[in-house]
Amino acid sequence: MQRIAMLSMHTSPLAQPGVGDGGGMNVYVRELVSALANRGVACTTFTRRWREGLPEVVEVEPNHRVVHVDAGDPALPKEQLVGTVERFTDGVASFLARDGGTDVLHANYWLSGLSGHRLKHELNLPLVTTFHTFARVKSQGGDHESLEREQAELEVIGCADAICVSCPEERTEFESLYGGAPGAIEVVSPGVERALFSPGDQRGARTALRLGDGPILLFVGRIQPLKGLDVAVEALAALGLPEARLVVVGGASGGEGDGEVARIRALVDRLGLRDRVEFHPPQPHHALSTYYRAADVVLVPSRSESFGLVALEAAACGVPVVATAVGGLTTIVDHGRTGFLVPDRSPESFARLARALIDDPLRALQMGTAAAHRATRFTWAEAARSASALYRDLQARRPVACAG
Repeated sequence: MQRIAMLSMHTSPLAQPGVGDGGGMNVYVRELVSALANRGVACTTFTRRWREGLPEVVEVEPNHRVVHVDAGDPALPKEQLVGTVERFTDGVASFLARDGGTDVLHANYWLSGLSGHRLKHELNLPLVTTFHTFARVKSQGGDHESLEREQAELEVIGCADAICVSCPEERTEFESLYGGAPGAIEVVSPGVERALFSPGDQRGARTALRLGDGPILLFVGRIQPLKGLDVAVEALAALGLPEARLVVVGGASGGEGDGEVARIRALVDRLGLRDRVEFHPPQPHHALSTYYRAADVVLVPSRSESFGLVALEAAACGVPVVATAVGGLTTIVDHGRTGFLVPDRSPESFARLARALIDDPLRALQMGTAAAHRATRFTWAEAARSASALYRDLQARRPVACAG
């Protein structure tokens, strides 16, 4: 049986997406590991203890457990976690020594990549890294990361036996910015759980959420500058439909989160939209399908997006998406067929395209149906098949020699 040590240092797959630093990566790690477990791969996910009183080991399901590692104050913000990487790595190494080891390390995000880099050499194990976001890609979108992070990513890229990207577009973007890597670059696309996310009755969903009638624009995600909620608010103002509303599902995230929430609320007031923008707290993942089904259009105005699970989940629910033409969103949204892509992130463009769907319900239905069909290409079972094949291949290969 394959044994995989999944490193997810800064955020736990058991934490609710949309809260704090929890987002698409939480879903990715949780669902990929669950699908691997169903294939008979024994997976242990290591995460930093993020709340007092958590047990060391949580048995989630057969072949799937989460280990909480003590590494600094549980309340530390993500921006200060780099100083706890060594303690986290010590904790992982200690547990693996007691537990009988593992066959492959799979690190998620650059902080876990630093941990995996050290463990690779200490334990002589192959290292797979999924960065989820890259510093240089974020900088292109105006979200500049620290030099420390960029240097750390370069070190991990130079030593990883394989780097997983979410789609061919992300691989192309990576190669254009980093010039390739000594290890393999593999596409392991996220999936969507069809048992949770599928087309449903809009009226029933609105009744359940007490949303009433009138056009509904939906934004789902962490509230931080990167996600572009301000563009969604301004698009509502430019829509030209006084009866339309914007429903926002998510909470403040990151060091700028609280400030961004205050800025967005001030923008709502300045535009006279207080009665037309509804803020809903982060929801359990399975509950999001009701929100998607209630919407006429889902807006994804991110500055950058390695994949875009929100867009995929909305598509699986048969709802057309209007999204920024960046990263993985260009894989999920087939422009003019399943939704629309906006190259410039202008609120007016988002409003114009959303209005086109609201004004033509038949076209919106056709695009939503096509979106749901397209979403069937993305499954967690296929992601697990690709990942487990990669793990087997790496165990038979000569490891990448560290460039550092």
